[in-house]
Amino acid sequence: MAPAPKDTPGESNTLLEAQDRFVAAWGQMGVVWGISRTMAEVHALLYITDEPLCTDDVMDRLQISRGNASMSLRALVDWGIVTRTHKRGDRKEYFRAEQDVWAMARAIVRERVKREVDPLLANLYEIKDLTQRPAKAARRAGSLPDPLESHHRRLDALIDLTITLQRVAQTFSGPAGRGMAAAASLLQSPLLRRGRPAADDAAVVTDADPATEVPQ
Repeated sequence: MAPAPKDTPGESNTLLEAQDRFVAAWGQMGVVWGISRTMAEVHALLYITDEPLCTDDVMDRLQISRGNASMSLRALVDWGIVTRTHKRGDRKEYFRAEQDVWAMARAIVRERVKREVDPLLANLYEIKDLTQRPAKAARRAGSLPDPLESHHRRLDALIDLTITLQRVAQTFSGPAGRGMAAAASLLQSPLLRRGRPAADDAAVVTDADPATEVPQ
């Protein structure tokens, strides 16, 4: 078998430029999402190159410090979107990004729910507990003050919404990915692809065939 043709210098430079632009775009998106730009750029580099890189490789390519690179790599491993690996005969630790975009999306959703939605729900319950006892006493006396009643009503509405978001996220990000796949199949339906109005889209989702409904 003939050896694979090597990239010409022009092709190599074009690829590097494209990779650098992807890394920069992913880093900018990370900032918008409230994630460290460096962490997002390290993930982007590992994903787009699709090859194991060591800390030194990451430092050299992104021109960042060892501490910054190490901290970002540890965080990405904790998120479940980067794994550690080794090369035979090399004592260095290498890192590789998850290449399945659906698995990556599920891992990100799970981590964001754990870091953002779960603590918010716990805080809402704690805030409600502050006025729960006086509210119960007032109800027993038949004189629940309007401000207290409206306070609880607003909190309950937020708690219900947060629980719904939590359940939806958990369904979509389950290990098997059935929820994410079902959502994708709905979005790819012919009616939605034709650009129907939002009201019609809601009807399509509501009337979806049971085989494509999001599992509970």
